[in-house]
Amino acid sequence: MLVERCEKLMKVLREAGLDGALITSGTNIRYFSNFTSDEAVLIVTENRRVLLTDFRYTIQAKEQCGTEIEVKETSRAIATDEIAAVLNEVGAKKCAFEDGYLTVRAFNSYKELPVELVPMTPEIDRCRLVKNEYEIECMAKAQSIADEAFAELLTVIHAGMTEKEVANELDHLLRRHGAEENSFDTIVGSGPNGALCHALPGPRKLQEGDLVVIDFGAKYNGYCSDMTRTIAIGEPSDELKKIYDIVRRAQQAALDALRPNMSAQELDAIARDVITAEGYGPCFGHSLGHGFGLDIHEAPYASTRSKDTLVPGSTITVEPGIYVEGLGGVRIEDDCVLTEDGYLDLAHTAKDLIIL
Repeated sequence: MLVERCEKLMKVLREAGLDGALITSGTNIRYFSNFTSDEAVLIVTENRRVLLTDFRYTIQAKEQCGTEIEVKETSRAIATDEIAAVLNEVGAKKCAFEDGYLTVRAFNSYKELPVELVPMTPEIDRCRLVKNEYEIECMAKAQSIADEAFAELLTVIHAGMTEKEVANELDHLLRRHGAEENSFDTIVGSGPNGALCHALPGPRKLQEGDLVVIDFGAKYNGYCSDMTRTIAIGEPSDELKKIYDIVRRAQQAALDALRPNMSAQELDAIARDVITAEGYGPCFGHSLGHGFGLDIHEAPYASTRSKDTLVPGSTITVEPGIYVEGLGGVRIEDDCVLTEDGYLDLAHTAKDLIIL
């Protein structure tokens, strides 16, 4: 599998007239080598795949990389002189590098390497665009864990709990159901805090009549899930019910239209048009969705300016929302995988408004 992934990268590099790549981001190091620390540099060329890491990680690297990736121990974490020696050894002259993930300090040190460095972060990242069966299984498991944890959360959440207590309980449940970690910090916004798209759970207590936006995800074997549900604590106002219904219809319209090889911009427009037609267009200020995988946010992106195409094997979240300052917010989000003839919705939690 690793050889195939590196060959996919080399195809991109050959088309760009390059003879190698310097991989430094933790996510891409893991994707191309299976090594799970970012304290390393991976050099990929036509005939060699070499991971450089220091003594702390050598045993781990050899176990994780297997026979497909050569592991070299370095004297320190980022040993520029030792990286240079390997580049000379493999004969690389013109290499892609991940400009989007380097600090200025690291970039300045890499400029001393004996190769011409060409920035290619988007092109390297897009090697991960199409997921294989194993990756889809991992994401499905991550979403199943999220579904199970959320179902249990609904049995304990109540008025009087703070947002922080809700988030802590959900984080605990995610791990109890099998998550290795959260795929991002859990978002809980209750009442007027629901208008904060990425609300930081705080001391506010859930009150009767609140809508509560809960956005969370699990990681399984490194792969992410990402789900949002909005629930009610007691009977919400008619306006909040109306907003919920609009968001629910907007998401369903997008899901009904979702198909392989469609424009991601078109998908965004379908959901956005439903919300705009109801007069809440200015209250939906973010994009409709994003891809997910080893990273929680990755290509493709469904937005008003997106140029991406939703090819089979790619992933996309569908997460419209309405946010009204001083009142609250609603967001509903599912994880989807494009197939050859449609899509697979990984989420199985109901989307009708749950009133507790």
